[in-house]
Amino acid sequence: MLSISYYHFQIGFWTNSDDNQDHDIDKFFLLHYTHPPSRSSIVMAMKNDGLSLLELRSRLPDRLFKSSWTHATNILLRDLGMVALFASLAYKGDAFISSYPLDPTQKTVLRAILWLTYWWFQGLVFTGIWVLGHECGHGSFFPSRTLDDIVGFMCHTALWTPYFSWKYTHQSHHRHHGSMEKDEHWVPRTRSELNVPEKPPAHDFFEDTPIITVLRLIVQQILGLPAYLILNLSGPVNLPAGTSHFNPYAVLFKPSQRKHVFISDVGVLVMGYLVYLVTARLGSSTVMKYYGIPCIAVSHWVTMIVFLQHTDPELPRYRKKAWNFKMGALSTMDRDFLGWQGQFFLHNVSHFHTIHHLFPSIPFYHTEEATDILKAELSEEYHSTSKSVFQSLYDNFRNCYFVEDEGDIVFYKDRHGRNPILDTNDELVMRS
Repeated sequence: MLSISYYHFQIGFWTNSDDNQDHDIDKFFLLHYTHPPSRSSIVMAMKNDGLSLLELRSRLPDRLFKSSWTHATNILLRDLGMVALFASLAYKGDAFISSYPLDPTQKTVLRAILWLTYWWFQGLVFTGIWVLGHECGHGSFFPSRTLDDIVGFMCHTALWTPYFSWKYTHQSHHRHHGSMEKDEHWVPRTRSELNVPEKPPAHDFFEDTPIITVLRLIVQQILGLPAYLILNLSGPVNLPAGTSHFNPYAVLFKPSQRKHVFISDVGVLVMGYLVYLVTARLGSSTVMKYYGIPCIAVSHWVTMIVFLQHTDPELPRYRKKAWNFKMGALSTMDRDFLGWQGQFFLHNVSHFHTIHHLFPSIPFYHTEEATDILKAELSEEYHSTSKSVFQSLYDNFRNCYFVEDEGDIVFYKDRHGRNPILDTNDELVMRS
């Protein structure tokens, strides 16, 4: 039986001895989670088929769990430097086009190419900075939790996300991921909640017309993140009206957390005032070009990333009897998100997300190595795909509409009650 002495717990070194199992569980989750999952779910996970969490942890070198001042500082400065570099290139490029002797049509085309390129790459850089704030929320970026919170607060506030409010609900998402009753984000709606008939019509205009699907998808991608933060859309449906990440008294937060939620609100308000001052000086068009549209891109990329991490016909969701922490953590999909751009600009946030749910204290710059080690151990429990993320976005938006009201383990279905994986692959079965 794996166990941890107090000294070994402090430095992350694991040994084999005969200490009490409860001691192991408590030490393990205190090490890896700011707010650990319930002890019952931990015990269930350890009894589940396959390797336990403790055994999975023992396969990983201790060095993979250590944050680096050098790595963190260099990456943060690199991202901030790219923001300045891309803005400068866009400014100089636009000035060059204006001064060059071209006809108006040619200038319009060149400007369109310039600004579309800028919005694409600056949007990715901004999103990468948001991801660094996410890492700070887990306390895995800098070796200092205090500095993590300071940097995370600044990164998220600059991108209109209330840092501490999001951090608290995101920790709950990690504790209860895959649970139909307790997960916090992208919680599947049931057949009865969406009033899906048992025998849907043979043809559904909104389901079968691609242009309608694309329009609905665009709305989701642009408004998904702010709608979640402000209105709790895509969150649990059983929460009272007024539930919002901006409301310190929302049921999402404990009384002890209200102060930090208020600080997050003040930060966003101050950011809004700073943008107002800059807009008054430089003009709304300039601010929108250099800052506003990349911020909209952040909303899109974050929504798309999180949606595809947790929404797929292949991924199970669990109700009370079947859920445990390990199985919930494994109910996520690793994706080759934008290839090298996703790895460089987005810091592996989608390429190696499964290991992040199992061990969120691993810094993102070690997740690739950790994933390579555990893939062989997890075997069929590990989900990944190299399918185009834009094709996956369209397909999953269509195929992941609801789950059934009954069943301890459920999978997404489309509006017609079909699951493309379960309906075509008899080898994929639900575990009981």
